[in-house]
Amino acid sequence: MFSGVLLVRRDDPTLGLFISALVAFPLAKHGDVMSLYLGIDGGGTGCRAAIADAAGRVLGRGQGGPANINSDPFGAVTSVLAAATAAMAQAGASPADLTAVLGLAGGGMQDAARAMQARLPFARSLVVNDAVTAARGALGADDGILVAVGTGSVLAVQRGGQLRQIGGRGFLMGDEGSGAVLGRTLLARAMRAGDGLVPDTPLLSALRDEFGGFEGIIAFGTSAAPARFAELAPRLVASDDPAARAILDQAVAQIGDAVRVLQDGDRLPVVCTGGLGPFYATALAADWPVVPARGTGVDGALDMARAWAP
Repeated sequence: MFSGVLLVRRDDPTLGLFISALVAFPLAKHGDVMSLYLGIDGGGTGCRAAIADAAGRVLGRGQGGPANINSDPFGAVTSVLAAATAAMAQAGASPADLTAVLGLAGGGMQDAARAMQARLPFARSLVVNDAVTAARGALGADDGILVAVGTGSVLAVQRGGQLRQIGGRGFLMGDEGSGAVLGRTLLARAMRAGDGLVPDTPLLSALRDEFGGFEGIIAFGTSAAPARFAELAPRLVASDDPAARAILDQAVAQIGDAVRVLQDGDRLPVVCTGGLGPFYATALAADWPVVPARGTGVDGALDMARAWAP
């Protein structure tokens, strides 16, 4: 059964999806409620959901679109419900069956997290920052450092069961080394090269042509979401262009400095996750013990949900 009151405004754009979820998966009758666990990992590019039983056996999975509850709260609800509904369909579960933990981009903002929880139809819901669930999945209960870099970026250290996070402050105010910031930096450098302020290169010249010059780049930047900027990151990683190397060297230095702060004199194992995780794992391996992740952010969310169950 649901616990508490779910507050959804009549003018809330997600109201239709909320009602659809309840219609598709009606509340179970008293005595019919199963004890199942929903874990969701959501970032700036997409979200992933899984439902497991008390033994940890995964019964259903689903996917949805971007899920940043700070920059696009209503879009995040749409993506989360799409992923959860697909997982419930596979698992044969209803919202009332589920204890849910959601690790979402922007989840560290308390007001945004509370608003998100109020829109969810599950029996019990906990919304946290995606770094929390990613660290739980990647490190388990062990000490170590998480470097999670995809569309955005966030780092965390786990020591003695305590988690400290740095970064993860969004495209405008942080996310150093992230795909979105790399893409933005690349386009800005292309314009600076066109002005003669920095050396021009074949990559920068090609980008100006591709986007239709300065005006095209500015028009793109005015309307593009972080995920669109992040689409340029693979071109940087795959390029030997001098501008690409300079931008990536700066990003590696920023991530390396953050790891050094989190190490605080130790040599804890470092786990790199996210779309740019393999790139940073290679770059950091010369200085730190880089190890594979034990699991994913979804695994971490499921583990937390099972531990949180009454």
